Amino acid sequence: MEKHLLEQYLADHHREAYLWARQCCRYDDEQAKDVLQATYLKIWEGRAHYNNQSSFRTWLFAVIRYTALDSLRERHPTIVDEPGDHLGLHAAEPPDESIDYEALLQQLPARQAQVLLLAFYHDMTLEAIATVMDISLGTVRTHYDRGKKQLKELLSRTKVQDHGRR
Repeated sequence: MEKHLLEQYLADHHREAYLWARQCCRYDDEQAKDVLQATYLKIWEGRAHYNNQSSFRTWLFAVIRYTALDSLRERHPTIVDEPGDHLGLHAAEPPDESIDYEALLQQLPARQAQVLLLAFYHDMTLEAIATVMDISLGTVRTHYDRGKKQLKELLSRTKVQDHGRR
């Protein structure tokens, strides 16, 4: 890919890339900035090469995920598999401010939370999520369905508890 085109793509996706890096780094802003910088460096040096097999954004999110996982492993050697143990939803204006969506997502298994974040917050297809997470489409569908069911149950319990307090 031509350098000026790559630069434009990175600029176009910078905000989303930073938010995803932050989610992968357990909302540690400094670590997210380091991960994003390392990701960009990998791309500029050609250690991560875009091959047009998926959308640029999907590929970029996958590179960020793997870079974050490497960074978390360096800082916390006990982390073996997933960079998202404490994922959350940070929308500019949540639909219902009385519900703590981040706390609800933290109650889900990490992969379910990641799939739901990528699907609803980052507006990715299940196929793109499979590419980003490097898992099969069937596995993504399973995490997506189970995560939605569990989140719905958690939301129901939260609303019942809030209603009981009023």
